[in-house]
Amino acid sequence: MTEEGSRVAAHDSQTGRLPGLFSSPGTSSFTEFLGAYSPETLPGRGALPASSPGDDIPHGTTIVAVGFPGGVVMAGDRRATAGNVIAQRDIEKVFRADEFSAIAIAGTAGIGIEMVRLFQVELEHYEKREGRTLSVEGKANRLATMVRQNLGMAMQGLAVVPLFAGYDEERDTGRIFSYDPAGGRYEERDFYSIGSGSVFARGSLKKLYRSDLSVDDAALVCVQALYDAADDDSATGGPDLARGIFPVVAAVTSDGYRRLADDEVGAVARSVVEERYDSPGGPTAPLR
Repeated sequence: MTEEGSRVAAHDSQTGRLPGLFSSPGTSSFTEFLGAYSPETLPGRGALPASSPGDDIPHGTTIVAVGFPGGVVMAGDRRATAGNVIAQRDIEKVFRADEFSAIAIAGTAGIGIEMVRLFQVELEHYEKREGRTLSVEGKANRLATMVRQNLGMAMQGLAVVPLFAGYDEERDTGRIFSYDPAGGRYEERDFYSIGSGSVFARGSLKKLYRSDLSVDDAALVCVQALYDAADDDSATGGPDLARGIFPVVAAVTSDGYRRLADDEVGAVARSVVEERYDSPGGPTAPLR
């Protein structure tokens, strides 16, 4: 904590009162409030490492998102790597942001999960202060600011790149937003992927995507794309039938955020694996 913050904390402990920041009108942004009261607790505000951390810290990998009429499906594999070592086989990278949006992370796992938790509180804090939820674009912009705050860590090799998707009530459609490590925000059309296996996943999405997908079909397309990514990228984990570890798949629609049950995703993953015995390259798109 800063010298000023320590002085304020000491005074508060003596008087038993909350700091003035807690009772002032302030801002509807929890991130800005935390930056004023305790800036060192924000992601990316801690002390930078003396040297590059290299590959010793776990990294999360491939995330995909597919839009369909009335919503969007987001899915992520379960592998985290540290160099050439599998650091964790069942990490979760797809999360509920609020009732009508989802967020997923690729990059440095620890910082990414911390960013997700802060983003969830940010949206909840805004809703409580303003009595309404942020628009989809407002949420995407707030996330861009948080990514930008991690730029110092990103320059040290601890980058976090999120993928954000939300249901737009005004347009009755799902929207997908990607980011770069400097906080650049980009709206994507139809589908997108991030992470080390994103090139292979995006190629799969291109051949399987259709504008009239149902939510179940969109989930199947996501699982197929993650399988293709795992087929060519060693950092992406495919379905683990022996351990019962399957991708995390979530849908955001007018009914809100829903994470598909493990049994439901497992059935889809098993069908994909069984089909690959006959067609290792997966389904193909018609030429005409």
